[in-house]
Order: sequence, then C-alpha cells, then structure tokens
Amino acid sequence: MSTEESQNQQDSDTGKGVNLTRQGTVVASMTGVSRISGFIRDVVLAYLFGATQYADMFFVALRVPNFFRRLFAEGAFSQAFVPVMVRYREDGLPALRGFLSPLSGIFAATLVLVVVLGVLGAPILTALFAPGFLDEAAQFNATVELVRITFPYLGFIALVSYTAAVLNAHNRFAIPAFTPVLLNLCLIAAALFAISQNMTLASGIVVLAWGVFISGVVQLMFQIPSMQRLDCLPRPSLDHRHPGVVQVGKLLVPAVFSASVGQINALVNTMLASTLMTGSITWLYFADRLMELPLGLAAVALGTVILPHLSRLASQEDHTAFNATMDWGIFLGLAVGLPAAVALFLLAEPLSAAVFMSVPGGAMSLLDIRMIGLALELFAVALPGFVLVKILAPGFFAHQNTQAPFRYATVAVAVNLVGSGATFMWFGHVGLALATAMSAWVHVALLLNGLRKAGHYTPGKQLARHLLAVIGASVLLAAAIWWWLVPIDWLALNGGMRLAGMVAAAGAAVLVYLAGLLLCGVRPRDLIHRV
Repeated sequence: MSTEESQNQQDSDTGKGVNLTRQGTVVASMTGVSRISGFIRDVVLAYLFGATQYADMFFVALRVPNFFRRLFAEGAFSQAFVPVMVRYREDGLPALRGFLSPLSGIFAATLVLVVVLGVLGAPILTALFAPGFLDEAAQFNATVELVRITFPYLGFIALVSYTAAVLNAHNRFAIPAFTPVLLNLCLIAAALFAISQNMTLASGIVVLAWGVFISGVVQLMFQIPSMQRLDCLPRPSLDHRHPGVVQVGKLLVPAVFSASVGQINALVNTMLASTLMTGSITWLYFADRLMELPLGLAAVALGTVILPHLSRLASQEDHTAFNATMDWGIFLGLAVGLPAAVALFLLAEPLSAAVFMSVPGGAMSLLDIRMIGLALELFAVALPGFVLVKILAPGFFAHQNTQAPFRYATVAVAVNLVGSGATFMWFGHVGLALATAMSAWVHVALLLNGLRKAGHYTPGKQLARHLLAVIGASVLLAAAIWWWLVPIDWLALNGGMRLAGMVAAAGAAVLVYLAGLLLCGVRPRDLIHRV
C-alpha cells in the first residue's frame, strides 16, 4: 500500500473524515513539481527559439491537441464523469466496473475516430488556430506537418485524464498530479537532443513535436499500474445503453462549454495573435506559463480535490458539510491566488527576465521580456478570478447541474470576444490579455450568484473574516514589494544574479505574507478541513 493510500485509510479509521487539506497539499506539491519542470522546459525552449516564427509555429502545434484535451478530457469529461462515477463507487466495485466497462470502451473508440479526423484535417485545424499563417504558405505548411505529429497526443492524454479521474475519485491524487512532469521531461530531452545535434530551428521544432507524441504514451503507461491495483480496468465494451453512460452523455454536452471557458478564450487569443506581429503568440504563451504556477497550486489542486467530495456530499444531501467545503475552497484558493497575483503584477518584467533570460546567449531579447511582462500584468489581474472559477464550478457539477454553468460560460466567452475584438488592434497582445481578465471576473460573478440562487451554496460568516485577512495580508505584501523590490534595476543584473535575487525575493515575500496572515488573525487550524 502506498503512503497516500495508508494515510487515506488512517483518516477513515479515525472517524474524523478525510483531510482535504492533506490531499490538497499532495496535489499542490506534485503540481508544483510539474510547474517547476515546466519552467525548466520553457527556459530551454526560450533559449533555443526565443520569440521567433518557429516558436510561434511550435506553440500552435502544441496548443491544438492541448486545447481539445482540456476542452473535452480534462474539463467537460471529468466534470460530467466524476459525479456519476462517485455514485456507482458507493454501490461497490462490481457496480463501478459495470459502469467503467462501457464508458471506457466508448471513450476509447471515440478518441480513435477523433485522432484520425484530426490528423486528416490538420490544415483546417491550423487555419482555425492560426489564421494569420495563411498569408505565409511555407510557415502554414510547416505548421500543418507539426500538427499531424502532435495531434495523436490528444488520444493518449485524454485516456490519461480518464484514468486520473478514476484515481482521484478513489482519493489517489499523487500519481495523476505528478504525471504532467513526464511531458516536460520528454520535451526537455527532445530540445537537448536538438541542441546537441546542432539542428536548425526548422528541424528542432520537428524533434520537439515528436517529443510531445512520445510523452503521451509515457504518461499513459505511468498511470496504468495504479488502475490495475484498484481493479478498475474492466474489459471495454460498447454498451451505449448503460444508464451511467446515458447520464454522462446528457451531462457532457453543456459541460464541454461550461468547464472550458479558459481554453476557448485561449483559442481566441491565439487566433487573433496570429494576425499580429511575430512573437505575439509566444509572448502570450510565456506570460500564461508564469501564471500557471500559482494557478496550479491553488485552483487546479483544489478543484481536483473538492469535486469528488462535493459530489459525495451532494448525493448525501449534506448541505452543511457542502457549504463548509466550498467556504474552505474559496478561502484557501484566494489565500494562495491573491498574493500571487499581487507579486506577478508588481514584478512581471523582472520575473520574466529572471526565468527566460537566465541563460546567457539565448534567443530571447529585452523587447520580448517587456512584451511578456505587459501580458503578465493583465493575466495577474485575471488570476484570482481563474482560481475562483475552478472552485465555484464544481459546486454545480457536484449536483449534476451543467445547464446553469453553460449559460454563464456563454456570457464569459462573449465578454472575451467583444473585449478582444475591441482592443487587440490598438493594444496588440496586451488587449487580448485584458479581455481575458474581464471575462474571468464576469464568470466569477455569474457563478457565485447562480450558486446562491439555485440553493447549492450559501457562504458562511467565517468566510468573510478569512477573506478580509487575506486582503489585509496581500496589501502588506504589496507595500513590501513596492518599497523593497520594485526600485531594483533587475534588467541591469546578469542572468545568474537576477535569477538568484528573484528566488530570494520570492522566499522573503512568502514570509512577509504569512506574517501578515498571522497578524490578521488566521491560524494554521483555519487551513484544515475534513469531510
């Protein structure tokens, strides 16, 4: 039995309920490892490609399968699948296996069809994701070939998301959270291979594309043993009449849209950025990557952990525990997301330089750093909103309510479309980031109001006290950064000193913020929650 399994069993045996804080810490820790390995990957890619047209081409080819993965496999499928699976799990292993058998068979068969269509339709996908490339035939055709190599990754990683959802529903969070590290390791290995062989940039991006493909196989193989130990690998079937499969199908269509607003907005940004100056796609990509670390630690970790438990509480009609779990998720999410947003906003440019210009002789320029920094400032404004969306949306999905979040998602996407269309011609990629921020906060307002009106969630009085403490500590952090770190001429430092200084500054900022929380009345026991 693994350490995680032993601890879950110990929690159950004590009768105190499962410790969500511990589970969230496990996911956040593994996600942190993934994000750090992702930073190393991006440093290598920035050194190799900079913000050239080759970088734009590769990131389009990477975004195509990742968009569909997050849209269907991670977002919609998980939100529709997990609440139904939790109910079958409560009926025992035979019932669960009877549900997983047809679902896995239909899902796998659908993926094969989608992958074949995607490879054949690579020109259409490339034109959709990067319409600006159509004016450059050589660039467009090269990107099409990259998409043909990377698109099968969707099939493997969608199955990875399926197995991860099963593991999470059994309170096994560490393996799924660590799995993305393997993608980063494969891409780092591919990039280092291209560098060692003195390949041209055109050849290097082809090697990277094959690295994406191989990583899908590696990630799936990594999770299969855990599924076998749970005895959750029944023989697949194509019984589409199974009640559980029918229920997932009903929930899936609106969930496709409602769970994936961020991906749709990212697609819009990529499409419009492809019509702007060279480098715009890459600037947005790298700014988004810097935002992903706190987003993963707060939003992804909490959203992953609370959905199975909220689904169980909803099925048991335990409204008190449901509300308390939502309160805890919102408090902890903002306790991480708000100070991170403050730091990213105030240190956007030096942080970008510390990460992407840490290695001398790279292809990244000072202009690139400034452009990444400008986008990051607006993404920082959006960050707390993204965190709240990841926590609030499961409140609907746990009740198998996908219609309301579908409507709210439609409005959020419309806000992004209008905002992007109104700003990108004047403000370039920065306008696209601004529209993303507006969309995120509109989405939060709609979700929160909708949860209260539907009777799914009522915030407790303790939440208000905790959020005031988070705001107070964040203000203290902002003052400390403005007084101590902003005046430093970070760009005048060499790469090593800049990176070391930023790491030291981050550590000091964390201590300042934690001290602020203590001064504002937050105690360690406030972070712990059991259900």
